[in-house]
Amino acid sequence: MVTDAETAPDWSREHRPRGVWSPDRSLLKTIRDYQRHRARGGPVSAIARRWAVLRHRFWSAVTGADIPINAPIGGGLMIPHPNGIVIHPASTIGPNCLILQQVTLARMINGSPTLGAHVDIGAGAKLLGGIHIGDHARIGANAVVMQDVPAGATAVGIPARIIPDKRPVPRP
Repeated sequence: MVTDAETAPDWSREHRPRGVWSPDRSLLKTIRDYQRHRARGGPVSAIARRWAVLRHRFWSAVTGADIPINAPIGGGLMIPHPNGIVIHPASTIGPNCLILQQVTLARMINGSPTLGAHVDIGAGAKLLGGIHIGDHARIGANAVVMQDVPAGATAVGIPARIIPDKRPVPRP
């Protein structure tokens, strides 16, 4: 059973201290700024949205990432090496996920991927179609995932095979 504490975004994972070179966090900040001003509306927010779009284009070029500015991304996303990340705008990312370099979340005929909370995706992984990745799941490096991954499981290989979680369940 997933508690609210496990699905609450950890915003400290996205915090960018002033004066620190952190292209990944700067890119996420532009996405958050745009989405916040889009929700507010009004003439000042319209100007702020345009400024966020310009900053997003700059940081997208610097990082080499293709993350749409209007993508539904849960809080606490970590992209320590954003180079080559491609996310379809219809893909949904849950809170506190980790996405490494060269990852693709692609839309197919059957829809776009949906990630649960605390999902870790290894470098070069491809998630294709309308699949659901459960909470606390792990996707191995270079895996090609075309089927649902249950919560806590690991997907590895091409095409990905599911390895169930063998860790003991903590008891209260």
